[in-house]
Amino acid sequence: MSKEKTVGVLGGMGPDATLDFMRKVIALTPAERDQDHIRMLVDHDPKVPSRQNASVEDDARIRENLAQMAERLEAAGADFLVLVCNTAHGWLDRALQRISIPFINIIDVTVRTIAEGQGNVRKVGIMATPACLDAALYQDALESAGLVPLPIEGDLRTETMALIDRVKAGDQSSAVSAGMAEVARRLVEQGADAIIAGCTEIPLVLKQEQVTVPLISSTDELARRTVSLALGESPLRAQLTH
Repeated sequence: MSKEKTVGVLGGMGPDATLDFMRKVIALTPAERDQDHIRMLVDHDPKVPSRQNASVEDDARIRENLAQMAERLEAAGADFLVLVCNTAHGWLDRALQRISIPFINIIDVTVRTIAEGQGNVRKVGIMATPACLDAALYQDALESAGLVPLPIEGDLRTETMALIDRVKAGDQSSAVSAGMAEVARRLVEQGADAIIAGCTEIPLVLKQEQVTVPLISSTDELARRTVSLALGESPLRAQLTH
């Protein structure tokens, strides 16, 4: 019996970031033919309301949309789920209550990579959306791992969100890339020993060669863990996060 597992992908938030995740899963999979690749069931739903400044009505819609996506993917045969949007992890409570398969948390995966593999890192800069930062998703996880979170604040939050919105609108220009690099540079100036690209749009335009400290892409880390679990290289039940 094959050890391979099927991954269910909650996607569309945003579309380019979901495709980037899928491309990275494909690139990381050791394959010589089509049949060697991982089976991915993808619910690509860009109609989920914006997670930024969500109204009470939209807050409920986000939770229900994510729950229905998770249920559909489990019913379709997914063995475990991932969500290709950092911010949306703050709305997962209803989804986790309504599924019986493991959910792999992008925040946990990213922070674990730093805690286990970046021995000289103490302060970790966080580039993410205001909603993600307001929910303290990365701050709490970093502190639990014994690390010091250094989130973007004030004007840097506004500037970063404006750049993310440009990426969501299809702008992956050198100007947007340079803007992201400037945000990273300012975090390094504030003492960051490493930086988390904690929004899946950020790795589309910000690369390691633009940053003078380790840049940890949440998309890359989730893709690596997905491949490892799907190929049976890591025990799936040990990854249960709900």
